[in-house]
Amino acid sequence: MLKVASYNIHKSIGTDRRRNPGRTIEVLNELDADIIALQEADRRFGRRAAAIPELMLQQYSDYRAVPLDVQNDSMGWHGNAILVRKSANVLMHDIIHIPYLEPRGAVLAQIDINGTSLSVLGMHLDLSGLWRRRQAAAIIKLAKEHGRHLPTVLMGDLNEWSASGGCLSDFGRSFHFIPCGRSFHARGRVAELDRIMHCDRLKPLDCGVLNSASSRKASDHLPIWADIGLA
Repeated sequence: MLKVASYNIHKSIGTDRRRNPGRTIEVLNELDADIIALQEADRRFGRRAAAIPELMLQQYSDYRAVPLDVQNDSMGWHGNAILVRKSANVLMHDIIHIPYLEPRGAVLAQIDINGTSLSVLGMHLDLSGLWRRRQAAAIIKLAKEHGRHLPTVLMGDLNEWSASGGCLSDFGRSFHFIPCGRSFHARGRVAELDRIMHCDRLKPLDCGVLNSASSRKASDHLPIWADIGLA
């Protein structure tokens, strides 16, 4: 069994509008997942430096960022990053170019952890519904290619407000959604913008939203999580 999670950390700016990466790390440790897909993991302007300094992550957590080899100071690609436990073996990693209206991207890693190997795709889709569906099509195609070799999990902030339409119907034709629950806004959960999906070779064992005192302050999104096993 593995625990996976997805978390839009909002550049480590909390609901009090203060940037506090230490608070973000506190929530990551509280999640205690084996693999975490992050969104808005880099600062927006300037050098787009990582919202969580690498040394802080190393010293105060059991996580490391999958190296994407894009920008020296960034953790992710267009804000998307994948964290794994320090004991995990990263078999491969890549960035995914997707159609966009506003700058967007996705990330991919193949990870071996606790004797289980799987492909993980992290994403943060566009605010525009038309572009979300184009982005979903590109990600689905790539996920299927990698899914021929390894079980596949897709996670991220889909920015989809409809209950079942839009990009949800596109993803749903190829993958299964895990009903983790509403994660946005952190102060009052009104939408399931954050999602975890899996292929036929995996099954969900448990899932939920981390709704704690720390997570309600650390970001405008709450993290979602799922325990998964081989089907």
